[in-house]
Amino acid sequence: MTGAKQFHANGKLLLTAEYFVLDGALALALPTKRGQSLTCMPASEQQELATLHWQSFDETGTPWFEATFAVQDFAILQATDTAVANRLRAILTEARKLVPAFLPTMPTHPTASTYKFTNLSIHCHLDFPREWGLGTSSTLIHLVAQWAGADAFELQFRTFGGSGYDIACAGADGPLLYRLKDGQPQATPCDFRPSFSDQLYFVYLGKKQDSREGIARYRQWSNGAGKALTVFTNKITALTEGFLAAETPGEFGELMRRHEEVVSEAIGLPRAKSLYFSDFWGEIKSLGAWGGDFVLALSNRPVEETQTYFNEKGFGVFLPYDTLVR
Repeated sequence: MTGAKQFHANGKLLLTAEYFVLDGALALALPTKRGQSLTCMPASEQQELATLHWQSFDETGTPWFEATFAVQDFAILQATDTAVANRLRAILTEARKLVPAFLPTMPTHPTASTYKFTNLSIHCHLDFPREWGLGTSSTLIHLVAQWAGADAFELQFRTFGGSGYDIACAGADGPLLYRLKDGQPQATPCDFRPSFSDQLYFVYLGKKQDSREGIARYRQWSNGAGKALTVFTNKITALTEGFLAAETPGEFGELMRRHEEVVSEAIGLPRAKSLYFSDFWGEIKSLGAWGGDFVLALSNRPVEETQTYFNEKGFGVFLPYDTLVR
């Protein structure tokens, strides 16, 4: 399409250091093949008020959100969901603060005595169901940052907060090591390709988890942890390095178990395996915010038998590792 600009951002999974990445622990993060794309197109009509017409589509191509904004101040002119529109307006506003030239409020070529503006149409398409928790917000932040020419980490920290690992995943070509050092994001590509990846699976627990609630619970613990926080952070960093070096499924499974025990002790929540899969023959590890999104399963039995186990327990989303991780 003439004049159209297109951008893409990867989804994310946090394999290690959930919560503790906020306090400088080294994390192993995985960008996903599924993500979100943004297409910016000039609309055909011109008018005296510059507008931005936004449409968001889910993985089936069905629109789930639509809004129109005034380009001058991103005022909401109409929206199908006011809360979503307000969050989007905040992102666009911060993007302009970072890059004042983003979407100029005056036309480049005013005609005669009347200014005429070319309206813009934005289409965002998700590659994954919104409830999966693979980064609906972080992919959006990265897309807007690409479009505006802004620093994606800065835009994230000014809007949604968090550690920023998801922003690093959005633009990564493969697995990466991530940490915050003196509050600054550091992302390094790493060679994480388990030879036993055919024994690893992602299982969706069926409830999109609010990361902010999990972070708040962790902060309640960490604010009173004192010197113990450093001890826990060092343990997590060592486990991350262990995951990267693990050569056998047995080593990897032991690291999964130990990591779960450390996080469980810190946030006071039981392991997903204890809650849902106590009779599972392999190992289970939560990913990201505990309680509702994906878990990683390690199984030495055939894929059909493993999938049947989870399906019979009511967990229908079962994805082999290599089908999801970039």
